[in-house]
Amino acid sequence: MTQTRRMQVLRAVVEDYIRSQEPVGSSALIARHNLKVSSATIRKDMAALEDEGFLTQPHTSAGRVPTERGYRYFVDSLSEFVPLTEPQREAIRTLLDGSVNLQDALQRSARLLARFTGQVAVVASPALSKARLWHLEVIAVSSTSLLAVVVTDTGRVAQHILTVPHLPDGRHLQEFCDAVNARCSTQTLRRAARTIRVMHADATHADLEGLPNRLADAFETMADEERTNELFVAGVSTLAHQHDSVQDLTPLFDALEERAVLMHLMSQLSTAGDANGVGVAIGSETNNPDLAHAAVVSGGYGRTTPYGGPDAVNKTGQEPIAFVGSIGPTHMNYEIAMAAVHAVARYLTALVSNNDMEITR
Repeated sequence: MTQTRRMQVLRAVVEDYIRSQEPVGSSALIARHNLKVSSATIRKDMAALEDEGFLTQPHTSAGRVPTERGYRYFVDSLSEFVPLTEPQREAIRTLLDGSVNLQDALQRSARLLARFTGQVAVVASPALSKARLWHLEVIAVSSTSLLAVVVTDTGRVAQHILTVPHLPDGRHLQEFCDAVNARCSTQTLRRAARTIRVMHADATHADLEGLPNRLADAFETMADEERTNELFVAGVSTLAHQHDSVQDLTPLFDALEERAVLMHLMSQLSTAGDANGVGVAIGSETNNPDLAHAAVVSGGYGRTTPYGGPDAVNKTGQEPIAFVGSIGPTHMNYEIAMAAVHAVARYLTALVSNNDMEITR
């Protein structure tokens, strides 16, 4: 008995169980797969795989079903993503053409991903903590208040009220904004805050009193807003209708309500994924009891070369600014889910970087 053939048997069991959601027997494997061995040999291989923890037998007379370890081996053995169909590629191409803004594009992406996979799709808006400054405007709104309007490289617009003792001279205020844009453009908000604090000591901006420090404080506050990122979710009702017992999915639906926990998990997966930037957590790997019978597929989008070090960088050597993912039962179709997450993430990366991109797979 070769280990290679045994793992071929395991892969065949996983594929058949994902397709049918029924225990898989040796005769079914012989009929569907070109394994070139007898049914008795297949039964021996399946028994060995059960002993090794890759398969389990729900009933004595039943076939086998994959365990969490079996699914993990299957996912790790996927060397490349299955190609998307031409209609799927066309759907992604035309998806964003009609979107009116980034939020609309993310909502459309969630609906499309849910349609591709039949699972719950989750798309996060770009985190301000990972965005870079593109443009700053500071506008007087009252005798003691200024409105800082920050536009990031991901298309997000954030606003913050700055309270000042009195309004600065309009010309000096514009010169300060121009200086910030010149020196801080392409910097993360935290890095820009440090630069602005240095500018505070510049005699050129002395008449602005504490405005530079107040603006730096505002940038740091915006960068701390990562935990309140907006999530776009689609496919919950579709997943519920695919299963005979909605009650079995109740823990999964409960997990979807824990937005902060879910965001942390999917963000971690998107930065620790494979060479294609897609990570998968199965069952207990999620470290969430509500997801004990679920799997999560997540990929980062809007990847940029990280500023100032390798923290939170995945195997591509780049840092995602947000994630797109699919959540469903452990018997989900991993090949389709991983391919769809990868494709949508690539297109969103092109969108936020303002580059046109052809979807080729």
